[in-house]
Amino acid sequence: GPRPAGPAPAAPPTAAPAAPGADADHHVEVLARTIWGEARGGSRLGMEAVAACVLNRLRRKQPGRFGASVAEVCLKPLQFSCWNEGDPNLPKLKAVDERDERFRLCLEIARRAVAGTLADPVSGSDHYHTVSVSPAWSAGRRPVRRIDDHLFFNDVP
Repeated sequence: GPRPAGPAPAAPPTAAPAAPGADADHHVEVLARTIWGEARGGSRLGMEAVAACVLNRLRRKQPGRFGASVAEVCLKPLQFSCWNEGDPNLPKLKAVDERDERFRLCLEIARRAVAGTLADPVSGSDHYHTVSVSPAWSAGRRPVRRIDDHLFFNDVP
């Protein structure tokens, strides 16, 4: 049936920096694992939102802070908690493969993100957190959107 009216579709993002061949595959793989680790229990939109946050960090052009490539942004220490040493998800994150239906979806989203064809559903947000925590950086800030259990922010300096 007809879909309820929602926010207008976001403009497609600019492509991630050129990542030819095998290099592109590496970025897709790391991004897909990040999406899986952060949002596999949520909706497709929630997974796309995590991917968009990675690209938005890259777009800020602060390589020292966020990383200089898709994979660097994902793997930057203490940024995406699924990659934290000691996180109970980390062994699962490293082991998951295409036999997992959710991971196949993450790969598809990651390919679109790296190719620059994924729309940004979070209005330029480059930070998010789950509703169960209140990190210091979010104090006094208003999320632009909630998707599943994540609150997204585009105003963190």
